[in-house]
Amino acid sequence: MLTLCILVPLLGALALAAIPSIRESTARTIAIAVTAVPLLLLLVVWAGFAPGAGFQSVAEARWIPSLGIAWRVGVDGMSLSLSLLTGVVFLAAVAWPMADLPRARAYYAWFAFLYAVSLGLFVTLDLILFYVFFDLSLVGMYFLIGRWGHGEAQAAALKFFVYTLAGSLLILIGIIALALSMPEITFDMRAIIAAAPLAAAGLPAALVLLGLFVGFGIKTPLFPVHTWLPPAHVNAPGPVSAILAGVLLKMGTYGLVRLALQMMPQTFVDWALPLGVVAVISILWGAIVALGQDDLKRRIAYTSVNHMGYAVLGIAVAGSAMGTQAARDIALTGAVVEMIAHGLITGALFLIAGAIWQRHQDYDMAAYGGLAGVAPRLTGATTLAAFASLGLPGLAGFVAELHIFLGAFAVYPWLAAIGLLGILITAALFLQLLGRVFFGALPAARTGFADLTRIELGILAGLLGLVVLIGVWPIWLLEMIGTAPVAVAGG
Repeated sequence: MLTLCILVPLLGALALAAIPSIRESTARTIAIAVTAVPLLLLLVVWAGFAPGAGFQSVAEARWIPSLGIAWRVGVDGMSLSLSLLTGVVFLAAVAWPMADLPRARAYYAWFAFLYAVSLGLFVTLDLILFYVFFDLSLVGMYFLIGRWGHGEAQAAALKFFVYTLAGSLLILIGIIALALSMPEITFDMRAIIAAAPLAAAGLPAALVLLGLFVGFGIKTPLFPVHTWLPPAHVNAPGPVSAILAGVLLKMGTYGLVRLALQMMPQTFVDWALPLGVVAVISILWGAIVALGQDDLKRRIAYTSVNHMGYAVLGIAVAGSAMGTQAARDIALTGAVVEMIAHGLITGALFLIAGAIWQRHQDYDMAAYGGLAGVAPRLTGATTLAAFASLGLPGLAGFVAELHIFLGAFAVYPWLAAIGLLGILITAALFLQLLGRVFFGALPAARTGFADLTRIELGILAGLLGLVVLIGVWPIWLLEMIGTAPVAVAGG
């Protein structure tokens, strides 16, 4: 089932790229179909999933047995929830209508390819395949930004690729070190997690963990290795930004949990506090810099640095030896919920920014104002997404941040107190955004501003409906996440 989730969009990408007889007008329909099928398959996997029972739906086939490399797939609560998030956000991005889209067949082919490798990264249980999928995701995003972006798109795509490729090389070194430290060489994630082979390795283990921190920190992104993110977002099309924020950034935090925390728990303990400090700096830096942006999309981009800082704070707390096991478990659960919430909320915000760009090709907030009078549906969707992002109770962001800060106050109370300031600044930046773009006087040049179409509204309603559902009834997500990542982290 999980193998099919990867193969279906991959075959769809090959068909879109290789069959010239496919009409440009039907490329989007094909892409929607090959995106929807894996999501349906994942729902079937979820229906048979037993929370807290470890990796499930496992399939394995020998590939390079001399090196302990195999096709291994399977999911626990964390990877299943992130795979479902990937399916939802990709379906929304592919279905999002794009006016006057050049080379539509190639555009949707790259989307399907990126979808396949993104799902592959979250469901693989082999570290070499994890690295392969990680690097292939860079290729897909590079072309989507560079070929269909605007402004300085090619420069932004190059910066994205170089930064994240450098990080991936550090990750590869860590992967090799973990495999070689096993009694018998293997890249099986389950075996390495169970063995924690670098537990007593001293300085070498610390260097491996540092490499994983930097590599995944670039992808997350954390301060100060976040500078590739704003230009990538600003110059990318709205749906591409939605994928970058909603899915690709989660590869960084997922890797921090799966490799750094679960495979090196004893070494992680020694470095949990420094990681927590970096996370809080990212929280405050992202919020403060976002508040100073006049560019709508750049402001949203910096909030990703802020929100992913919350997730990393939860991971740092989970890997600490301080506090109680229950507090650390709560923090890690919050970190996973934050990944899901951020993916849905910020994915919706970038689609909204893309809708504004398609109508007037301008992200300058000073060029707008008063849009509530001519675009009430756009105003309502943006307001709901903004309040969700600032952590309003009853919405997904609040559930995530409540778990993270409850755990953090029990382990690192002073870090948690400082991190709370980020929520205050985030509230200010989103309220200011709403005031400048949607309220006040409507500029004469915006009198013909078109509201959301039915398709656009339906897509945003799907994403934001999940945001509300998690906020008012989170038990289904919390049960799915279960204790699979938490139990190992407690070791």
